[in-house]
Amino acid sequence: MATFFQLFLRSFETGAIYGLATLGIIIVFRTNALVNFAQGVMGMFGAYVITFAYSKGVPIVAAILIGVVAAIALGFVVDFCIIRRTKKVSGAGKEIITLGLMMVILGLVPIIFGVEPLKLGKVIADGSFTVFGANISYNSVLNIFFGIGITVLLFFLIQKSKLGLAIRSTASNEKTAKLMGVPTALVTLFAWAVAVVLGSLSGAMVAPATSVSINLMDSVQVCAFIACVLGGFQTFYGPVIAAYIIAIANNMLSYYVSSVWGTQILYIIIMVFIVFKPVGMFGKRTIKKV
Repeated sequence: MATFFQLFLRSFETGAIYGLATLGIIIVFRTNALVNFAQGVMGMFGAYVITFAYSKGVPIVAAILIGVVAAIALGFVVDFCIIRRTKKVSGAGKEIITLGLMMVILGLVPIIFGVEPLKLGKVIADGSFTVFGANISYNSVLNIFFGIGITVLLFFLIQKSKLGLAIRSTASNEKTAKLMGVPTALVTLFAWAVAVVLGSLSGAMVAPATSVSINLMDSVQVCAFIACVLGGFQTFYGPVIAAYIIAIANNMLSYYVSSVWGTQILYIIIMVFIVFKPVGMFGKRTIKKV
């Protein structure tokens, strides 16, 4: 029983990381109608900024704040200098542009920060406690509550604020929202900034368990994209719920079924599910009237 709770709590920490990365993808998709394939490397860039500042002696919390500012700036630059210039480009063309952006960032990061992996410390360096026989560190608890807290805060913002109404209007129909006076340009600018911040925070959460390199966010973003497909691109909350499901299922299958094939078995299950429900768990089939 203690092992089960240990896996469950670890899965919630992983789910918090996946959830933030997933929300970054879905908020751009819902407001810009494109899948941002550069989301992972943009988050990796933010994590590099945080880790570089930390390596120069900046306290970890201050380094994270510096990384957030850098992430906002990167989001602004991407939207203002690139995405806004592609109004006449097709959806597939915009997604190809994000692939090109991914290659550019992957090339710039070693030039700016060097080729050697960096190491980021934990926000809470030491300490742990036991619950139901499962041992969990204070930093893991912080990651769990931080991830859930940021997600709930953004959902509340989307559902209850004027900015959230503007986001939902833009996500529903950008042209109509613009005709109704919604500042859609500011909405998309906000969306890109938030997406990069979420990716950077996700990277900062996973970084202490590994080294910070250009491959830092690869596995996280693969799971985040799968969560978007599983949860359904039509909602903000569906992919995030799917991210937690994937994290829990992956750890449970890897421990109880096969440490080698657990992840592959999970992907097969998801593929079978998508065959029978292509729009995802919470997605809705779109019907166009002629």
